[in-house]
Amino acid sequence: MHVRPENPVIVQGDGKVLLETSHKKYESARDFIARFAELERSPEHLHTYRISPLSLWNAASSGMTKDEIVGELRELSKFDIPPNVLESISDTIERYGLVQLIPHPDDPTLIRLRFSTAYVAKLISKLKLSTELMVADGRRHWAIQGGHRGIFKQRMLTEGWPVEDIAGFLPGAPLKVTLRTAMKKDGKPFGVRPYQKEAASRWHMDGAPSGGNGVVVLPCGAGKTIVAIEAMRLCQTKTLILATNAAAVEQWVREIIDKTELTEKDVGSYMGAIKQVKAVTVATYQILTYRRSKKAEFEHLHVFSDEDWGLIIYDEVHLLPAPVFGATAELQGRRRLGLTATLIREDGRQGDVFSLVGPKRYDLPWQMLESGGFIAEAKCFEVRVPFPPHEMARYEAMSKQAQFKEASTNRAKMSAIRSLVKRHQKDNILVIGTYVDQLHHIARAFKAPLITGKTPHGKRVELFRQFRTGEINLLVVSKVANFSIDLPDANVAIQVSGTFGSRQEEAQRLGRILRPKSDGQGAFFYTVVTKDTSEQDFAMKRQLFLTEQGYRYYIEDAA
Repeated sequence: MHVRPENPVIVQGDGKVLLETSHKKYESARDFIARFAELERSPEHLHTYRISPLSLWNAASSGMTKDEIVGELRELSKFDIPPNVLESISDTIERYGLVQLIPHPDDPTLIRLRFSTAYVAKLISKLKLSTELMVADGRRHWAIQGGHRGIFKQRMLTEGWPVEDIAGFLPGAPLKVTLRTAMKKDGKPFGVRPYQKEAASRWHMDGAPSGGNGVVVLPCGAGKTIVAIEAMRLCQTKTLILATNAAAVEQWVREIIDKTELTEKDVGSYMGAIKQVKAVTVATYQILTYRRSKKAEFEHLHVFSDEDWGLIIYDEVHLLPAPVFGATAELQGRRRLGLTATLIREDGRQGDVFSLVGPKRYDLPWQMLESGGFIAEAKCFEVRVPFPPHEMARYEAMSKQAQFKEASTNRAKMSAIRSLVKRHQKDNILVIGTYVDQLHHIARAFKAPLITGKTPHGKRVELFRQFRTGEINLLVVSKVANFSIDLPDANVAIQVSGTFGSRQEEAQRLGRILRPKSDGQGAFFYTVVTKDTSEQDFAMKRQLFLTEQGYRYYIEDAA
């Protein structure tokens, strides 16, 4: 056995990868490992990653090879890599592309299957769930019906066979999309940043059948909307965009009109009382999944199929609701672009995103963008607040679920929040939480406006405007602020409660303050937790994704 104690990595026989955080090679090793493995635990000195089939297949789709992974791992490892791990990496990553979907040469209603070898074809023929969808295609080939393209890929993935889909796409109705050189709103110069152009290019792949589907992962504030607009320019086709809420829809419409030559007659909103179907249509997930009862039909899913879309864009793709997955499975002939800050889904449906929207095409570490000045430099703090002694006894007698809420809404947090607000009294502060009663209490204490799910849309828009213009510098917001809100001058976030161990919520909330500041200042992200409780344990789980991106959490005890 070769021993290299100067290296920072240990690869275990169970496939876990351990990384020393104090090592001089930590950052470069972290960025490399994150391309093909998932961070599982991040205590202060030793981080644990897990190599999974999906993480390897996403790596393969982005161009990583078995030799690249194994070669660099060997260079970084203290000890020899266990043979079973090397064999698992090789067998798993090389499965990507062994089964392909290709255009049928004679019948446009069918899609032909192409297997890398006769042996692979024999193995696939034994998979009951998948072979139910396969039809004989002459004497030597197999095919599937065009409408089964999505479900076939889903089933194959569950069997451990990631399908490479190169069957191509329908062109969609043509639409001329030209980018402006100066923004319409203020006349300032506009150009697509190099990394945004690269992200769109890797997704599009010069129009090749292997491109035109997949996910781009970039932090909030890095301009995912611009990546989408560049993708629209590359495709030149009628486009459907799905967003999380009404504020996000309006923001998409503004951005498209501001940065392209498209006008109000070309770009429409489909939500609530406004249902415009235009060459570019921006809809909410909520309206598409609306139905009058659990047994009723989804009244608006027809928007997917009624028009000749050439491109469908999924904003915050990690939040796709189940009915949209279903509609997407039937729309595999359209180009699909997913946008997100994190591919983590708390429901575990990352595999469905891979199968139906496409694999990860581009992922740039957050701190690389920070070092380039494209997003604000951020410092993350966990502020620990004790329970008063008499409250701790009551807490310990509760059920697990009740304990979490009790710790999250600990009234003793108010002192810590006051101290943080005073520390940043000249800054623009968002106080973000999950429990509305707690937020009402905080808003009253600071005489600050509060935005919740019940706040009328018009009032939300006005409060966000006042915050942007500096008329107010403290805003209390519920979970509605997790997604797609453009508050470029917010530079302090105080998170007072969250949704259990939700890593994607942690990433989205930090993202609210990452837009570059006009004065070049950094951002501060505080999480206030009750010490020695389940909330503190869940906080560690929440921090996993951001730790993977290079952020360190500094621990403070509340004064």
